Amino acid sequence: MAKITLIGAGSVEFTRNLLADILTFPELRQSRIALHDIQPDRLQTAVAIARHTNQKTGAGATIETHLDRRAALDGADYVVNEIQVGGYDASLIDFRIPAKYGLRQTIGDTIGVGGIFRGLRTIPVMLGIGRDMAALCPGAILLNYANPMAMIPWAVYAGTPFGNVVGVCHSVRDTHAFLAKTVGVPEDEIAFTTAGFNHQAFVLRFERNGESLYPMLDEAIARDPEGLGRRVRVEIYRRFGYFPTESSEHSAEYVPWFMGRDEEVARYRIPVDEYLRRCEENLGEYDEMKALIASGRGFGVEPTHELASNIIHSMVTGTRRVEYVNVRNGGLISSLPAECCVEVPALVDRGGVRPIAVGALPSQCAALNRTFLNVVELTVRAVLEERRDLVYQAAYVDPNAAANLTLDQIRSMCDELLEAHSELLPGGLRGG
Repeated sequence: MAKITLIGAGSVEFTRNLLADILTFPELRQSRIALHDIQPDRLQTAVAIARHTNQKTGAGATIETHLDRRAALDGADYVVNEIQVGGYDASLIDFRIPAKYGLRQTIGDTIGVGGIFRGLRTIPVMLGIGRDMAALCPGAILLNYANPMAMIPWAVYAGTPFGNVVGVCHSVRDTHAFLAKTVGVPEDEIAFTTAGFNHQAFVLRFERNGESLYPMLDEAIARDPEGLGRRVRVEIYRRFGYFPTESSEHSAEYVPWFMGRDEEVARYRIPVDEYLRRCEENLGEYDEMKALIASGRGFGVEPTHELASNIIHSMVTGTRRVEYVNVRNGGLISSLPAECCVEVPALVDRGGVRPIAVGALPSQCAALNRTFLNVVELTVRAVLEERRDLVYQAAYVDPNAAANLTLDQIRSMCDELLEAHSELLPGGLRGG
């Protein structure tokens, strides 16, 4: 009987989806589910979701709850991480302080100033999880959903004795589905190969029967200049020749050309502060879920095919799948550094997660990735070495910040953010 631990189980939508999958797989119905969250109220909501799902599916799983993380991890076979350190309040700070300096953001959780500071407060917790897993469940796999994805697995395998960490994200899967729909070809008839960094990977192969479908995409864009034609990711595709995996609103803040110009924000319909609106919606959905549970009405249980649950199922049963994962490069993408965390396809079965090498990226894609990498690497090092100067330098080279602020403004903004987030940061980053 596998022990599956959910860290940050109070992220109730993730918990609901994962358990709907896990408890409808016949081979996983008897699993031992350990739920952990640091907020008692959210943990109790997660427990209620788990019990309802268990009852609705007739699965017969064992449900445990733990405010203590080490107890939840002890003896685990699979660990799924969903944490958001600091929650909505911390995200609000990540947006409000940069906005004082005139710096716009949309999602702010990957790179950019918001991504840097989310990394600074999330990585220390992840290092604790990595050390705990090395001691309590060294044979387990850590499946990470938390952003900034390109930073977190890297920090865990570089900064702890635990190395079996795999990042999972929907962006590649959703991009493949979007492209198939846009060109009007069934997805199961298309051969895709996609690689790069999480949220900035590129669709390198987009073919049916050996023939590129990119010309069909070009035709679809030409037919819809006011729809497809006014999207940031489409513009990046036009300029660089390969379709990127992240949404237009998110992609806009990874590059220097859009966020600081009113006319470009309007032209590409970029939703500034989008993440704050999503957070507020999520808080409302959480309250609705609590009310549903409290009323006894419950909710429907339908499989969602989450990546983590698919990976767990393949490892338990030997069912072969190809999934996109975020792992240590080690030559998987030959044009990027070995130590960084890249997004590539992987074969998953009873033998585990085995990434597939893709070789070198097209030069222009590697160039964009290296700009992304600068921010990621400096932020990871800032935490591992507890160096405040590396925080400044990560922000100095961030494309959005560098395009819109002076060096003095960036340093002053970082000082305000470091002070505001002080309680969540390593000691070496707190001082003036």
